[in-house]
Amino acid sequence: MNKQIIRMATTQYDYIVIGGGSGGIASARRAASYGARTLLVEGGDLGGTCVNVGCVPKKVMWNAAHLHEGARLARDYGFSLGEVGFDWAQLKRKRDAYIQRLNSIYDRNLAGSGVDVVSGHARFTAPDTIEVKDDAYRAPHILIATGGRPWIPDLPGAELGISSDGFFELETLPARTLVVGAGYIATELAGVLNALGSEVTLLLRKYQLLRTFDESLGSGIAEIMSAAGVDIRTFIQLSGLERNADGTIAASQQDGEHCGHFDTVIWAIGRTPNSGSLGLENAGIEVDKGGFIPVDEFQNTVVRGVYAVGDVTGAAQLTPVAIAAGRRLADRLFDNQQDARLDASLVPTVVFSHPPIGTVGLSEQQAIDCYGAADLRIYTSRFTNMLYAVSEHKQQTRMKLICQGPNERVVGCHILGEGADEMLQGFAVAIGMGATKADFDRTIAIHPTAAEELVTMT
Repeated sequence: MNKQIIRMATTQYDYIVIGGGSGGIASARRAASYGARTLLVEGGDLGGTCVNVGCVPKKVMWNAAHLHEGARLARDYGFSLGEVGFDWAQLKRKRDAYIQRLNSIYDRNLAGSGVDVVSGHARFTAPDTIEVKDDAYRAPHILIATGGRPWIPDLPGAELGISSDGFFELETLPARTLVVGAGYIATELAGVLNALGSEVTLLLRKYQLLRTFDESLGSGIAEIMSAAGVDIRTFIQLSGLERNADGTIAASQQDGEHCGHFDTVIWAIGRTPNSGSLGLENAGIEVDKGGFIPVDEFQNTVVRGVYAVGDVTGAAQLTPVAIAAGRRLADRLFDNQQDARLDASLVPTVVFSHPPIGTVGLSEQQAIDCYGAADLRIYTSRFTNMLYAVSEHKQQTRMKLICQGPNERVVGCHILGEGADEMLQGFAVAIGMGATKADFDRTIAIHPTAAEELVTMT
């Protein structure tokens, strides 16, 4: 008996974007603005990690924690506030509602831009063709912008812990929290939870927080967090998690020691790319040992007409980087801007710790490796922010400028302290334009501010 072969119809587009996160949406909308017939495929909520379980809801939680710290400080300024209560459930409801509004805004913006949206998971069947459910789509240009997800270790009882995604599902503030990790996410979540009243233990596999940053930032934030009550433990190798008789969670160490009774354990030990279910082998694309998709400076993969941006590439895993890369790719493909590409050599970034960290350019060690110590001059400053002038609580701000060559071009700027997140952007512009220490010195200081320290260092 002959079986009838049913071939699905294939819809043709100019541009297909796989992934509705910040980078994918930005590229799709930019391409559509140039007249390209564009399709975006997303299997979850629009906005990706950043909007749904990343930087946006995290900043809401950071704001809450910052306000809680401010309420305590307000007493030193003469305010009689009494006991400051905090309703985690109320904040969660308002935060989740805000995120839902953003999802709707993304949907409307895509429709307004003329981008077609298909809900589902895409899989390559050929270099120029994907399938979503029972439908096929073809385009000469396909962008992979599928992002990443939290990595959970392969340890006994690891499922007793949650990831950073799970943090945003918590219905109550944990009384005792174990955070495992040393990067952005671990530092930020530990700070938020501690400021809101959780008893936080932070386990580091090695010796320091934020090891890829300038050393002064990692050591400085660890000192401040410890003073604020976070129990930071270094050189800890976990062997697993187990449930205690009272329902709490204990962490077992490889040396046989056990760590505490925790209500919640958060794994914040890195992220892994969403590349495994894309059928990349059908497109002729290979991933590296970490599962990331290699690209060149123009976001090209090894296959002509297939591109990748954002966390799935393993590049700087920052939302603005993905957005910029996605837009420049669309500029090149559909607006004849042949040289359009992301310059990732000078990416400013902020860690929303308590207090925040702002950094751009080279760390001191990176500058030494690049130019040699003899060609550098390092300027540093430590001072107490005026916010704490009438408070018994004192918190130091730390700043560092790394300057290179006889004209002392600023190649690195690192700030730890109140307002670091907001003041960095302008200095990043100046450094990107090639500012020297003399340019900083010629700038009239704004007094009294913390930022003035950057233009008055000696």
